[in-house]
Amino acid sequence: MPDMSSPVPVLLLWGAIGYLLGSIPTGVILARVMGLGDLRTIGSGNIGATNVLRTGNKRAAALTLLGDALKGAIAVLLASALAPYDAVQLAALAALIGHCFPVWLGFRGGKGVATFLGIMLALVPLAGLIACAIWGLTAKFGKISSLAALLAAGWTPIVLVLIGRGDLFALASVLALLIYLRHWANIGRLRNGTEPRIGAKS
Repeated sequence: MPDMSSPVPVLLLWGAIGYLLGSIPTGVILARVMGLGDLRTIGSGNIGATNVLRTGNKRAAALTLLGDALKGAIAVLLASALAPYDAVQLAALAALIGHCFPVWLGFRGGKGVATFLGIMLALVPLAGLIACAIWGLTAKFGKISSLAALLAAGWTPIVLVLIGRGDLFALASVLALLIYLRHWANIGRLRNGTEPRIGAKS
């Protein structure tokens, strides 16, 4: 049985580390460095890769996707190497919260999809790869980023149970819930058929 009884200071430390890593605003930094302007004034104003793509710069969008995934993965891998199991899970959750509510941007962050995928790839590579496949195939054929995100996040807790990692069901469910809450407006647009497709300018 994994250790789930870490002292509070240890949990606070790894929660803070996860949050600070997750709160690095990759898209905002890359947009400025690459001369694309303030990402928060472009398209939807979101700081994720989908909105970066609205600038027309596919390289910047790809780098944002990679950077947002890496910060989630790094939070998990660092904690896995140095901390007990419960601290690893807290670092994962804190990383996603950090991306969605970064202190550096007045707690107005992204929707957490790439960071979620990075977290899952680091926690359980097979589950992460399945989530990436669901996301990638839905994005490719459905052409709607939010739908891809919602399906990938929603299926992940079930996938974890099916592959024998039910110990992470609760964490994955909380992460998926946060993804759904961050996509609440998108869900409304999906229901009425007005959700923009990938690459649309608004």
